[in-house]
Amino acid sequence: MEHYGIFSLISPLSAIILAIKTRQVFPSLLFGIFLGWLVLSDWNFLRAIENSIEGFVNVLKDSGNARTIMFSSLVGAIIIFIQRSGGVEGFVNLIVGFLEKAEKKRRGNSIRIAQAAAWLTGISIFVESSINALTVGTTFRPVFDKLKISREKLAYIADSISAPTCILIPLNAWGAYIMGLLLAQGIKDPFPVMLKAFMFNFYPMFAMLILLLTIIFQKDFGPMKMAEERARSEGKVLRDGAAPLVSDEIIGIPVKETAKPNAINMIVPIVSFALMVPIILIYTGSKNIKDYSNNDFIEFIIASIGKGSGSAAVLYSVLFSIFVSSLIYISQNIFNLKEIFDLALKGVSGLIPMAILMMFAFSIGSVCKLLGAGYYIAEIVRSWLTPSLAPFLIFVASCIIAFSTGTSWGTFAIMIPIAIPMSEALGANLHLSVAAVLSGGVFGDHCSPISDTTIISSMASACDLIDHVTTQLPYALTAGVFAASLFLLFGFIL
Repeated sequence: MEHYGIFSLISPLSAIILAIKTRQVFPSLLFGIFLGWLVLSDWNFLRAIENSIEGFVNVLKDSGNARTIMFSSLVGAIIIFIQRSGGVEGFVNLIVGFLEKAEKKRRGNSIRIAQAAAWLTGISIFVESSINALTVGTTFRPVFDKLKISREKLAYIADSISAPTCILIPLNAWGAYIMGLLLAQGIKDPFPVMLKAFMFNFYPMFAMLILLLTIIFQKDFGPMKMAEERARSEGKVLRDGAAPLVSDEIIGIPVKETAKPNAINMIVPIVSFALMVPIILIYTGSKNIKDYSNNDFIEFIIASIGKGSGSAAVLYSVLFSIFVSSLIYISQNIFNLKEIFDLALKGVSGLIPMAILMMFAFSIGSVCKLLGAGYYIAEIVRSWLTPSLAPFLIFVASCIIAFSTGTSWGTFAIMIPIAIPMSEALGANLHLSVAAVLSGGVFGDHCSPISDTTIISSMASACDLIDHVTTQLPYALTAGVFAASLFLLFGFIL
């Protein structure tokens, strides 16, 4: 594919460097998008401005992007509902009561148990990475605030569980997508190839293990250690000057005077949201299956989930959750119909910055694709390959592509068609090479401030985006170094 040489990287790298340097995400992304269009417009300044604007319009023309942006806004209605109805306060009281009992048995247990509960909740939701991060962040944020655990820590837990869980338990759209890419490369039976590759999918394993060990031993390092010390000693779950992706009007709204704290008012909306996702995946996926008359029901369900629309699932599920919530609150005489609509609109308006940020992230992803950033990186690495070094270099290339573009799925689409023929030509281990692509894609995506899962984890946790990136980075790099070392070692062994 055509690329623009070193200028292929100007858009993502300028946005990422500027965002980390200035802690201003919106202008950094806008600047990166404009620079990318400047290259694509043959350095014509006025045409680059026009193309940048049209680029945002084209983002909204994509139905998947539009659904995701709508979902990102509508989540605000759920958040404000459960706050105002007393659901959050009731849930916090319920959890804190349980933790106080644990604290009596052993001092310090409450913080460890709360974090372990968030970890286990994330593992149990393996259907879709966005709903995983969203559920963990929104459910445990009030509990973590009560226990003086930093928002950065919650965002790290939400982010480090979401994609690794979904890619290691492939009974979802992730597994179907990967199998589709393998099929496109002439692999007739992709499921066993994918399963064998997962045995070498080192980064997600290390990411989840390091997080679990951090929770068990309560040992943090790097910027996260400072964030945790600040939260516990000063009671500040956010640093001074932090800009969380959720408006204070949503997370700080008081409970209505006539409402009593009731955990059900939080649990039911969240559970109905989570349960509806696989149902919508099955419904949308079943339309893409022409004939399953000769197969059993379980195979049909798995295949339907794999072919389902993730963006449709999260959008329809959040709408269903809003509907269920409204019925519950009206039946309890907490809100009337007018209050429901007023609160919903207020919640949506509070997450408009999040929706705009998602649009910016999609836009810069489109620019990176047009610039051929991923193919340029892959072309450079390909010239260094030997059979033994192939898995390691494929992993590194996938990391860089995912970090630069903010998408693991896009990285898989670029690198799997390159890695498989390359492995066959060089005689490298096929399963190890496929695993290197998958690990590298998730690793780079974890580290990137323009990744959708990074953004959603920050939003759900009400954490500053750049604070989340900088505090999570040392943990991700540690897991990445272990993974890279094993790809290098196994490249020589297998």
